[in-house]
This record gives sequence, structure tokens and C-alpha cells, in this order.
Amino acid sequence: MRRHLSNIWRLGIKELWSLWRDPVMLVLIAYTFTVSVYTAGTAMPETLHQAPIAILDEDASPLSARIAAAFYAPQFVAQHLQSPAEMDAAMDAGSITFALAIPPGLQRDVLAGRSAELQLNVDATRMSQAFSGSGYVQQIVLGQVTEFVQRHRTGTALPVDLALRARFNPGLQQMWFGALMQIINNVTLLSIILTGAALIREREHGTIEHLLVMPVTPTEIMLAKVWAMGLVVLLAAWTALQLVVRTLLQVPVEGSIPLFLTGAALCLFATTAMGIWLATLARSMPQFGLLMVLIMLPLQMLSGSMTPRESMPALVQNVMLLAPTTHFVELAQAILYRGAGLDVVWKPFACLLVIGSALFGLSLHRFRKTIAQMA
Repeated sequence: MRRHLSNIWRLGIKELWSLWRDPVMLVLIAYTFTVSVYTAGTAMPETLHQAPIAILDEDASPLSARIAAAFYAPQFVAQHLQSPAEMDAAMDAGSITFALAIPPGLQRDVLAGRSAELQLNVDATRMSQAFSGSGYVQQIVLGQVTEFVQRHRTGTALPVDLALRARFNPGLQQMWFGALMQIINNVTLLSIILTGAALIREREHGTIEHLLVMPVTPTEIMLAKVWAMGLVVLLAAWTALQLVVRTLLQVPVEGSIPLFLTGAALCLFATTAMGIWLATLARSMPQFGLLMVLIMLPLQMLSGSMTPRESMPALVQNVMLLAPTTHFVELAQAILYRGAGLDVVWKPFACLLVIGSALFGLSLHRFRKTIAQMA
């Protein structure tokens, strides 16, 4: 047993030295867990943030002033214009996304019960802001008009008052979701790339033949790659969580970091084995990249990191229970967002252990078969 552990340790150190001499992989790791995480947290396309809106107030009434004052940061950056020509010029120049024109006599018509119309021009080339922002503008205008009318007329109070309480993310900030989910997705992505690339690199350089004449077993070779590449990804994920998410983006983490890293280690056990299995199927790095596309898209899009699994078809939900990323996303969200303990997330932990063992056994069988063909 001591000899087996020594072989696994020394082979793992060899993998780390090989990675250290590969500047492309080092740059990929640094980018994946720094710039990629930061941009995912600050550039969510569906988030309405600092959207430029121009307001043309031709009514100059308390109601129009109330409407104009309702557009403020961080959702909007408002600027007031003096004429329709300025509004058209700003829209044509692309300096504004929304242009709200308040016609003269708006307050008079509203208080008299007559129909009143406001014009909202939208630059639809900025599709993400235009889609979400149009609804925001309509809600703000209607809300301000309703409140203004209720102060001048006797309205009937509604029998139900809905009180909204947002837990775990009271400000509904997309940054909190995007940054953490990017780390979770990158753990899967990078672990598969590193282990698969390490095996293909050895086969292309001929160093795998050197291992075949050494007193080591395929199990020891696989375990060395798993712990070495898994350790690199785990350290990178912890660094991104501490420096980028908590320090730079100021995103609060509610739960236990060691518990999350334990779950990440179980996920890495499964995904690194998957990377070795894909490397045994591919004959070159381009083929490995194509296989990665087929595997990573379902793993990331259907695991619950982008959309809730409950909104997916029942067949997809059941099939994705076999994927390690599904259970990793579940435990990561529970720990990092809701502060869950082991008594809550023990089921995903157990599922990851079972799935990882199965994938490791499958990869080991395929790896032995590949080595036998090369011998």
C-alpha cells in the first residue's frame, strides 16, 4: 500500500510540473477563474443597469416632474431634453436607449378622467436592455400616475395587500448569481480540459510509453492525474471565491467554504475521470475539443446553473440526475446562497460519490484497454 501511495504521489507531482511548464494552460486557468468570473458577474445581459433614458417634459406639471424623477440609478441614467429634435438626434446617435416624451396637458387629462398618451421610443438594437427596460418604464409610469391620482381622488382600497420579501438576495442583484455560477461551471469545464489534455499530451509526446515500462499500474496513473488536476482546479476555485467574488465584487457568501470545497472535490473526482474517458476516445486535441462541446453544453445548460431544473421537461430532469454537475449545482447553491449544512446537502454529496465512482470505473476500464492496444 505504501508503494502504491508513493507512486500516485510522485506521478501527481510529475503532472503538476508538466502543467507548470505549459504557459497556455496556466493562462487559461488564470483567465477562467479571474476575468471570466468578473465579467459573468458584472455583464449579465438581462440585467438593467445604468440604462440611458432621455425625458422630454412638455407638460411641466407636478405629475410629469414626478414621473421624470422616478428614473434614477442604478437602473437608469436620466437626462432631460428641451425639444423633440434633441430627442431624435440622441436616439439616432445611439447615446440613449429609451426616450420618454411627456405631452402637454398630461396632468389635466389624467385628473379629468380623459385618455392620455405618453410616447416611449426604444433603441431595439440594444436588445437585452430594450426587452427588459420597456417593461420597467411602463411599470414606473403607471405606478407614478396611479399614486398621483389616488392622492386627488378617493380610491377603493384593495382587500389584499401583497408584501414582497426577497430572501438570500434582497436587492435582486444579478451579480450575486452570475459570479458564483460561473465558478461552478468553470470547475467542471477546466477539470475536464486539464485531465484530458494531460493524457493526450503524453500520448502525442510519447511519454505514455515510458510509463508503460515503469512499475506502475493504470489505476495509479489515473489517480495521479485525478488528484493533481483536481487540486489545481480546487485551489483556483477557492482563490476566485475569495479574491474575485468576496473581495472585488463584494458578493456575500452565506455558507461554509470548507463544506463547499468538499462538494467541489467530489465533483472533481467525477469530472476528472470524465476528462480521462474523453481523452481515451479522442486521437488528438482537436477531436477532444469537439467532444468537449458535445459534453459541456448539456452539462452546463441542463444542470440548473442557468435555468431552474423544475422548468425543464420531466425527461430531461430525470436524465440529468446521472450528471455530476446537477448535484454539484444543487449543493453549491444551497451552501453558498442559503447557508445550508451537511444535514441538508448530504444527498447531493452521496450522489456525487456514487456517480464519481461509476465514472472512474468506466474510465479506468477504457484506459486499460487503450494502454493494452499501445503495448
